[in-house]
Amino acid sequence: MLKTEVLSAINVSDAEYKRIIEKAAETVKRGSVAALPTETVYGLFANALSGEAVRKIFDAKGRPQDNPLIVHIADFEDVYKLSDDVPIEAKLLAEKFWPGPFTMILKSNGKVAKEVSAGLSTVAIRMPDSKIALDVIRESKLPLAAPSANISGFPSPTSAEHVIDDMTGRIELIIDGGDCRFGVESTVLSLTGDVPKILRPGAVTAEDIKSVVGAVEIDESVLKPLAEDAKVSSPGMKYRHYSPKAQVIVLKGSFKEYLDYINNERKDGDFALCFDGEEDKLPINAVSYGAENDSLAQAQRLYGALRQLDDMGAKRVFARCPSKEGVGLAVCNRLFRAAGFNVVDLEKALQAGFLWQR
Repeated sequence: MLKTEVLSAINVSDAEYKRIIEKAAETVKRGSVAALPTETVYGLFANALSGEAVRKIFDAKGRPQDNPLIVHIADFEDVYKLSDDVPIEAKLLAEKFWPGPFTMILKSNGKVAKEVSAGLSTVAIRMPDSKIALDVIRESKLPLAAPSANISGFPSPTSAEHVIDDMTGRIELIIDGGDCRFGVESTVLSLTGDVPKILRPGAVTAEDIKSVVGAVEIDESVLKPLAEDAKVSSPGMKYRHYSPKAQVIVLKGSFKEYLDYINNERKDGDFALCFDGEEDKLPINAVSYGAENDSLAQAQRLYGALRQLDDMGAKRVFARCPSKEGVGLAVCNRLFRAAGFNVVDLEKALQAGFLWQR
């Protein structure tokens, strides 16, 4: 077990901040792993050019080896060091969305360690909108691979406390930079086909991307399970992700249908994941994750709410289904995967006479 050092970069002097950045940069330069905050979630950062360093990420997370990582850079020109085939769309998108919660998949030139791309001929690249992450990348003078800083399969960390819970004894360094702004991982867009395709939705929406490049497709695996024999071309596509220990069932429908379902199906150990203001109307313990019409708040609070439900001892969670519009698509994607795609359309079920109407 490693000794894990935790350093806070919140409200520190300039000299102390510089020392923290240098410490993190030194950690990744010598092939170890540091957990850093980004605007999306906390990430486990390691030298993307070193297979040995990248394997430490997989070991710390218990992550499947065929699940690729995203490479983080601090300057757009670094894209050309990682890919020899950079379309004009990549520059246009970077000008609009970098730094920010947006990842592009390009053809790789083989410079990053093969472990980063999980054997694929592509590389996923983004420039985070986090001063701490950008400063560490610049100080290290390295492209840094980084997935979320959690045990593989469990809810991603949006605070340093989450990282400490999951990663103490597994990595050398955790930098506390406060809570993450967006709360869900970056949008992942593939630019390797004829039409740009969203492989993982995030805070940069399909509508945002269309405003820059026109047509964009959304991979069917965003809201449906990927076939077992399919290749994983982006993080968050194939495996059960973002899941608490409790079983999650997503209930799609009105609040009345949701309430009726719970009243008829509830048993000991059941909890609700609902929208703000609904907690007191439910017959079981409930945790809210944002207003029904505020997908940005839902994104920011989802993972924390799932972790809270585990802390409360939930065995089964009935989750309200968010809208699929805008950033809501990212929330749906994470929640559906947390549930293993166990989604019940209450209106259709009622029309068919299923469930509690029997």
